[in-house]
Amino acid sequence: MGQRGSSASCPSPAPVSLGPEDVQRARQLADRIRARFARTLVGQGNLRESLITTMVAGGHILIESVPGLAKTTAAQTLATSVSGTFKRVQCTPDLMPSDLVGTQVFDFATQKFATRIGPIHANFVLLDEINRSNAKTQSAMLEAMAEGATTIGGERIALPRPFMVIATQNPIEEEGTYNLPEAQMDRFTMKAVMSYPSAAEEADMLKLLTRRGSDTPDYAALDQDRISVRDVEFLRAAARKVHVSDAIMGYAVDLAATTRGAGSHPLQGLSSLVRLGASPRASIALTRIGQANALLAGRDYVIPEDVRAWAHEVLRHRVILTFEALADGVSSDQVIDNVVKAVPVP
Repeated sequence: MGQRGSSASCPSPAPVSLGPEDVQRARQLADRIRARFARTLVGQGNLRESLITTMVAGGHILIESVPGLAKTTAAQTLATSVSGTFKRVQCTPDLMPSDLVGTQVFDFATQKFATRIGPIHANFVLLDEINRSNAKTQSAMLEAMAEGATTIGGERIALPRPFMVIATQNPIEEEGTYNLPEAQMDRFTMKAVMSYPSAAEEADMLKLLTRRGSDTPDYAALDQDRISVRDVEFLRAAARKVHVSDAIMGYAVDLAATTRGAGSHPLQGLSSLVRLGASPRASIALTRIGQANALLAGRDYVIPEDVRAWAHEVLRHRVILTFEALADGVSSDQVIDNVVKAVPVP
C-alpha cells in the first residue's frame, strides 16, 4: 500500500513491457560474450555469469581470490567484449587520487589550466588489487562509483555511459593490503569469490595455453565476438523492464532485513555473529540482479530463484561479522546460508 501511495504522489511512467524479440536479442548478446569467455578462460562458469549479470544489472563487481586464479583475465575478457573504452589500473599504496581521477595541468602556451582526465573515465575500469590502494585513493573511487562523476579542480565531470567498475582483490589477510571501508564495499553490487580449479580444468587450461602459444589472450583477435556500447545500454534498459511482483520485492527485503536481526523469521543468536547487517542497498541489488538473471534466462518476469541464486554474491560483502565470529572461524557465507534457509520463499 505504501508503494502505491508513493507512486501516486510522484507519478512516473510505467515501464514498457518486454517483447519476445527483446528477450531473444538479450540472450543472443549474452551468448556472444560467453563465446568470448570460452576462448580465454577455462572453467570459472560462476564468475563468468557473475560478471555478465552484474553488467546487465548496471552495477559494479568485486572479485576476490588468492593470486594466480585468472581474475584479471576474466575481468579483461568482459571489459574487452564491448567496443567501448577500457582502462586497467594497477593499484599500489602510492597510487594517488589524481592518478586515477585526473588533474589540472598548467598550459604555458595558453596561460591557462587544462583538465587532464584520468583512467577512471572509461566505460569499463579494471581496478586490479584494489585493496592495495590507500584510503585517500579509495575515497576517490567511492565518489566515482557512487555519483557517476568525478571532481577535478572544482569541476564536476560526468563519467561515460555505460560505466562499470570491475575490481579485484587478494584476501584481506594477505600482506600489504588495506581493508576497504564498509561504505565502499556497499557500492559493489556483487562480490564473487573464486576457488581453485579442478585437476581436469587445470589440465584444460594448460592445453589452451599450449595451443595458443601465449600465456595471455590476444583480445584484438577476438573482435568478431564484441558487442557495442548501445547493446549494453539495450541490455540494461531491457532488464529494468522485467516484471518484479510485490511478493518478490518482499522476499528481497526480507532477506536483507534478516541479516540485520529483523525480518519475518529472525535468526536466534545473530547479534553475536553479525556486527553490521546488509543495508537497503542490498535489497535494491537483489532486485536488480534478479531482473538481469531473469532476462538472461529468457523470461520477462522474476521468480524467487533469480533472487535466491545470487544471495551470497550480493550479501557476503555487506554482512560484517563480529570479532567473536571471526575468532570462531565463522564466515559470512555461513551466516547467509542460515538467512536463506530461514526466509520463506514466496
